[in-house]
Amino acid sequence: MMNVSQTMETEEDLLSCLHIKLYHPQQSCKGLYGLLPLGTRSRRSADDPLRLGRDAQACTFALADVRVSRKQLALHTYRTPHSPDMLFTIQNLSQRGRLSVNSSELGYLERTDLPDKALVRFGEYEMLIIRESGEAKGSFEVDFEVLAVPPSRETCTGVPSMTPVVETGSRVMNSFPGELRVGLLGPLESDETCYS
Repeated sequence: MMNVSQTMETEEDLLSCLHIKLYHPQQSCKGLYGLLPLGTRSRRSADDPLRLGRDAQACTFALADVRVSRKQLALHTYRTPHSPDMLFTIQNLSQRGRLSVNSSELGYLERTDLPDKALVRFGEYEMLIIRESGEAKGSFEVDFEVLAVPPSRETCTGVPSMTPVVETGSRVMNSFPGELRVGLLGPLESDETCYS
C-alpha cells in the first residue's frame, strides 16, 4: 500500500519562502508597490518561473513604475540530487538595464544561483531576498515587504562611502607610502559636493 503523504504535498508540509524586501528612494511619494501583495504570503507553483516587471499580464508580480522593464527579472526553482532544499536562480530579463546580485552584474538573459541571502539591484531599486528552507517540493511562498532604509545600508554590502579628506590627510594616512594610500583609500582630494 502506498503512503499518500510520501507522494503528495500536504498543507502540513513546510513551504520554502522567499522573503523579498524592497526599497526605492521615492517609494513614499509614488505608488510603486500598489500591485504587490504586501504583508501576505503568496503560494507559487515551483515549476512556474516567478517574473517581476512592469507588465502585470506578463509578470507574476508587477511594479507600478514606467522606468522598470516590462519583464525585469525571473526567479526559477530547482533542486539537486540528494538534497531536499528548493534552490533558486535569478535571471535578468531586461534588454536595457543591468541587474546585480551581491555586486555581480548580469546582462540580458544571464542567470546565476541565488544565495540564501542576496542583495539584488536594478535601476534605483534594492531588494534583499532571503530564502527560508522548507520541505515541500511542488510549491513555495513569496512574502513582500517594504523597507524604510536601503538594504545595502543594513547589510553593509553597499559601495563603501568615502569620507572627504582634507588635502593634508591625517597622521594615520600620512604613515602609509603614497601609492599604498591612494590604492587603498582613493586619492586624497576634497570634494566640495560632499559638504553640506
